[in-house]
This record gives sequence, structure tokens and C-alpha cells, in this order.
Amino acid sequence: MTILLTGGNGRLGTELRALLPGLVAPTSADMDVTDAAQVMAVVTRERPDVIVHAAAYTNVGGAEKERDRCWAVNVGGTRNVVAAANAVDAKFVHISTDYVFSGESGGYAEDDTPGPVANYYALTKLVAEEAARAAHAPLILRTSFRPREFQYPVAFSDVFTGQDYVDVLAPQLALAITHAREIPDEILHIVTERKSVYDLARRRNPAVREGTRAEAGVTLPGDVSLETGRWAAVHARLVSSTPPNTH
Repeated sequence: MTILLTGGNGRLGTELRALLPGLVAPTSADMDVTDAAQVMAVVTRERPDVIVHAAAYTNVGGAEKERDRCWAVNVGGTRNVVAAANAVDAKFVHISTDYVFSGESGGYAEDDTPGPVANYYALTKLVAEEAARAAHAPLILRTSFRPREFQYPVAFSDVFTGQDYVDVLAPQLALAITHAREIPDEILHIVTERKSVYDLARRRNPAVREGTRAEAGVTLPGDVSLETGRWAAVHARLVSSTPPNTH
């Protein structure tokens, strides 16, 4: 099975390339997702069985200032990759985010209605999900991850999330990707337990200062924790049916 990955040099892409060494991962220079013709040319040449779309504009604060760029990458890029996936009948795996929810309540399930979103980045990711649904065989993975180390001096104790460090979540995402063609679900939530960003930060940076989201400089949702029971059931089934040393 051939898997093509967009965003292979990004935070998640780097982890996935280490976990799934057979990935085809063109650079952004070789396949700029905002260039429809280039995307189609690469995909029709490689003819992958699965396309994992991890390329995204992810700077939440920057998105407020670079709206055109954020839209072009997150929405236009998704549309381009979906069109190419459909052209070769590839399974389309879209990496999405918990920010598609309002953050008013937390504990969101896959079938809960998303929005209203808190910021422009979240808007583009929500529209990108709708673009992903135009794929012949979509699988939307909502997740949220940090670099291996918490990089900021301040972490917010009033922002709640299922987010975790990328090395914690990447193996689960890799398992879902490897078996994507066997998964009938259209959406899966792959995160860990509900916690504040401050509590998450202290696991790897005990010196981090506690702050509040009022300091962020951009509107952040209060609680975007996700319900993960559907993924737990799928995970258990995949692990029980996978031979040792292959997951």
C-alpha cells in the first residue's frame, strides 16, 4: 500500500515519517498544496492508495493577520488534494483540529455540531472539513498536539483540551492511517484525556508560569476537549487484529 503525506516536514509529518518509513512525502517545493496543477501532477504520478493531508497553516495568532494565506493553505489546499485523491480513487485522510468546536462546553463527540468558531484559523479548519467531505472516501481525524517540549514561558489554566505532545499522539494517528481503508467511520477523535493547557505544559516544563487566555492576544476557545470512545473501540479492534511488531 502506498501512502502519500502532505506536510511531511511539519511537526506531525516528521513523526509520521519516522513511524511509517515507506511514506511518500513530497516537500512543499515539490508539491505546493495551493497549486492545484502541481498537486494533481504529483498524485497522478505516484497513484497512492491513501493520501494523508497534514499540511496546514497552524499559526493561530498569525492567521488573524494573514487571512488570505491561511485560507489558501487550509481551504484551497484541502480542495486541491481532495480533487487529486478522487482522480486516483485514493482514501483521503484529513488531519483536523478540536478548534472546529466553540469551546463552550467540552467533551465534544464526533457527531456534535461544530462551531461557532472562536477565531479565523478555526474557521478555515472547519471549512476545510467540509472540503474533505467531498472526497470519495474521507476520514477526518480531529486531533491537537504540541511539540515534544512545551516551548512557551506561560501556559493557560483556563483553556481545557485533549491535546497532548506530538510523540504521544503520533503512534495512534499512524495506526489509524495504516488501517484507514478498513475504517468505515468518517470522523474520529484522537486525543488524550481532558486537562488544562497549564497542566499539560507542566508535564515537560515544570517551570512554566500559569496564565489565562486573556493574555493570548487572540480569542481562544475555553474547552475543546473531545470524547474519544469511538476511537477507543476502533483502536482496540485494530490492535487485536494486527500481528505483533506491526503497530
